[in-house]
Amino acid sequence: MPDRPFKLRPRTKRSRSRLPSLRANGRSRGQNDAENRGKWWEAFHDPQLNELEEKAGSSNQNIAAAAANFLAARALVRQARSQYFPTVSTNPSLTYLRPSPAELNGLTGSSSVVTIKSYTDYSLPFDASREPDFWGRVRSTVRANVYAAQASAADLENVRLSEQAELAVDYYELRAQDSLKQLLDSTVVAYQETLDLTQSQYRAGLTNDEAVAQAEAQLRSTQAQDINLGVLRAQYEHAIAVLIGQPASTFSLPAQALESKPPATPAGVPSELLERRPDIAAAERSAAQANAQIGVAKAAYFPNILLSGSAGFGNSSISSWLTWPSRFWSVGPSLAETIFDAGLRRATIQQYQANYEQTVANYRETVLTSFQQVEDNLASLRILSQVVNQQDAAVEAAARNLHEATVRYRAGVDPYLNVIVAQTTLLNDQQTAVNFRMQEMVASVQLIKALGGGWNATQIPSGKQIRAETSPSSSSTH
Repeated sequence: MPDRPFKLRPRTKRSRSRLPSLRANGRSRGQNDAENRGKWWEAFHDPQLNELEEKAGSSNQNIAAAAANFLAARALVRQARSQYFPTVSTNPSLTYLRPSPAELNGLTGSSSVVTIKSYTDYSLPFDASREPDFWGRVRSTVRANVYAAQASAADLENVRLSEQAELAVDYYELRAQDSLKQLLDSTVVAYQETLDLTQSQYRAGLTNDEAVAQAEAQLRSTQAQDINLGVLRAQYEHAIAVLIGQPASTFSLPAQALESKPPATPAGVPSELLERRPDIAAAERSAAQANAQIGVAKAAYFPNILLSGSAGFGNSSISSWLTWPSRFWSVGPSLAETIFDAGLRRATIQQYQANYEQTVANYRETVLTSFQQVEDNLASLRILSQVVNQQDAAVEAAARNLHEATVRYRAGVDPYLNVIVAQTTLLNDQQTAVNFRMQEMVASVQLIKALGGGWNATQIPSGKQIRAETSPSSSSTH
């Protein structure tokens, strides 16, 4: 985005949208075409995540619904453009009729008896009408619908980005559960060995039954935690199944500990942020649409001019139906103007102006929120990187403490309670370390989402692409 102050105002009679951002074809000044786009999740170097993201892009039902909404918005553009062209219709008819004698006498003014015969009327009329766009009503309507379709295309990409980011978050939270499962499995093995040692010492008379009971209680409690992890893991697995468009009962992921590290984070907020987020693009296009609708409302102050014509063939004899003497035609303009509407048009313009101001406020709020989200996740990553290092140091210290407590217990210097305290401290520190790493990965995904993923404003379809019958390639993040 160029560095200039925002200047937002409703359209005047000849002005277009003054929104300081994306061009109508979706391309902005100063765009860096060399920046990384597309499959942003590949920065995590996780083949399993890459495979899941590909499935989500093609099978996610929320993305499919947003894509259908874009197609509907694109169809509205073509509907509006059809008003540029005349409407041609035909209504051929074949009518067998017998006029009323009284009606004919009334038309001719004669009181004598008229011989009436039944006959067949053959008619092949062609009617054409067109309303010239003198006051810009059709142009404004088309422009508003193009902006609406561009906003819908940006909404589609925003849904795609949100679903893909949610998939990555759920994936790393599931991997964190796998890490906790691996940790608790090894802890259960260690606690079982400690219980066996305590029982051996009890049988040798080196300790009492209280220590055995404490060791057994700690083992059973840890086993319960270990089993309980399956509940949350299953929920994350089911959530991923929905995101990739599969029934939860048919989907499963093999266990794998969380080993990924977050990719390098930018040093600061990029100046092109307003061009990279699809929700900002959608808000900007919505404001442009509301601006164009003011022009549609103002066109109601001017008269409607209709050019119409009719031509065809009509005859009571089928053999002479399509002959030159059977032709008929008519052509002429008509004008319609509302003289008094009790302030309806003025109120309509005021309504659209208020709608425009609302969309401008929404646009600004979206921009402010986007910067907040980027700063929040930058701060989270910066702080969490320090927290993870500190927690790793705490785990190392707790491991040394457990080693010393175990040695002193086996030597008969300290009671078994010291070992239990040291084991509990180590397990809690290890679990906390896994959770901090999971938070770091989630913050990394959220930062990429806040920066727009691999999307940028050049991917907004142009008016020509929107009017095309086939889907523009920009409707795909790939």
